[in-house]
Amino acid sequence: MLPQIKIWARALKRDVHAIYLAAHSPRVPWHAKIIAIAVAGYALSPIDLIPDFIPVLGYVDDLIIVPLGIWLVLSLIPEEVMAECRAVADGAETQPRSKAAAITIVAIWILGAATLGWIGFIHWGRLIRAAP
Repeated sequence: MLPQIKIWARALKRDVHAIYLAAHSPRVPWHAKIIAIAVAGYALSPIDLIPDFIPVLGYVDDLIIVPLGIWLVLSLIPEEVMAECRAVADGAETQPRSKAAAITIVAIWILGAATLGWIGFIHWGRLIRAAP
């Protein structure tokens, strides 16, 4: 059973990369591109919606949300485009990893969190000043 799970996990990893590549193809509809970028970004992001240290729920996104997102995107992308992107993703598996991509994803999450914090600070500041 464990070898089958490892094969499935590798296929998911390859499909995430292929989805990322397909999102840049002109043969993919615009709505599929948006969903593909969101799914690939979430799957590749080091930050999860539900942190992994939370018992049981921490792995729900890894075991349910990500595969469902991949399934949705795969149903929207033409099969010939996915076949080409999977071939490219298979070839890229042997190449070195990009630390710049990881830094970019973390920077986007930090920027998003800082923006939300700033908006919250402004909002709560108005409420405090308006209180009698």
